Amino acid sequence: RGVSTPPLRLAMKTVRKQWREAISAYQFVLSFLFMGPFFSLLLLFLLFTPLWSFSVLYLVWFFLDWDTPNRGGRRFAFMKTWSMWKELRDYFPVKLVKTAELPPDRNYVIGGHPHGIMSVGIFTNFNTEMNGFSKHFPGIRLTSVGLSFIFYFPIYRDYVSSYGICSVNQRSLDFILSQPQPGQAVVIIIGGAQEALYAIPGTHHLVLRNRKGFVRLALRHGASLVPAYSFGENDIFHLKAFAPGSWQYLCQVAFKKLTSYSPCIFWGRGLFSANSWGLLPFARPITTVVGRPIPVPRILCPTEEEVSHYHTLYMQALETLFEEHKETCGVPASTHLTFV
Repeated sequence: RGVSTPPLRLAMKTVRKQWREAISAYQFVLSFLFMGPFFSLLLLFLLFTPLWSFSVLYLVWFFLDWDTPNRGGRRFAFMKTWSMWKELRDYFPVKLVKTAELPPDRNYVIGGHPHGIMSVGIFTNFNTEMNGFSKHFPGIRLTSVGLSFIFYFPIYRDYVSSYGICSVNQRSLDFILSQPQPGQAVVIIIGGAQEALYAIPGTHHLVLRNRKGFVRLALRHGASLVPAYSFGENDIFHLKAFAPGSWQYLCQVAFKKLTSYSPCIFWGRGLFSANSWGLLPFARPITTVVGRPIPVPRILCPTEEEVSHYHTLYMQALETLFEEHKETCGVPASTHLTFV
């Protein structure tokens, strides 16, 4: 500390840091949007070149490994600690707030809200170790789940799986929560792709009112329910929202039913200029608050009344979590959650 840093070097370091952060955020967006289609087309192209054997060997592996996303996936610890994710965290920045302990002697179903456009808060806090989830909640083995169709993309499926992400279907979820060792936690973005259509900056609309499958899952396994809310998730992109009932909205819904993916018209800022539009997210703070666990009994065949009871408890706990932390996370006191 006795040696001061020359102002010019400090300024240069700051600029370099800004560029590293921006490039990390940009690659996250490009990977999210284009990595799956790119490698699918690349493998198809290679089939008609002297390198056709690479495609054939991978496709053999692809089919032999087909069931892995339904059986706990395949994760690599080093992927969670890449320095690239530190830059992504610092770009917004993304923070993690713990409100209660999650004892490792039981299992959990963690509900992630909102989906936003790309669920940056959930990814950074639960799929990387940049904010030290494993230190905040020792003994908890996290498994995030994503749309099943993303595991149909070659190469991309292996990339996604390496972060501990599995397919969001009953077989996959039951497999994870049926492991003999306790401390299993599945992270489900409850609103899913449908909620991306409501990711308007400054709003907090959640597709939750009729989403009860995660509660049935928790009851079947006696897993505690845990709400988690990412403040600021909806603020990192602008979204062109269409009125419900309009032909554009109906097209989005129809496409979502066919593919499980909601096509959104969204934009951020340009990579080289903050005054132009592009795919780089806006640098808005994202704070993921993990709530208190809600104890759930084990009921193998829960009734609709039992499911509705715990679903109501979950919604109340999520609303309480939002109200307790909204003002410290930059949300006006007059703003409340809206359940769709």
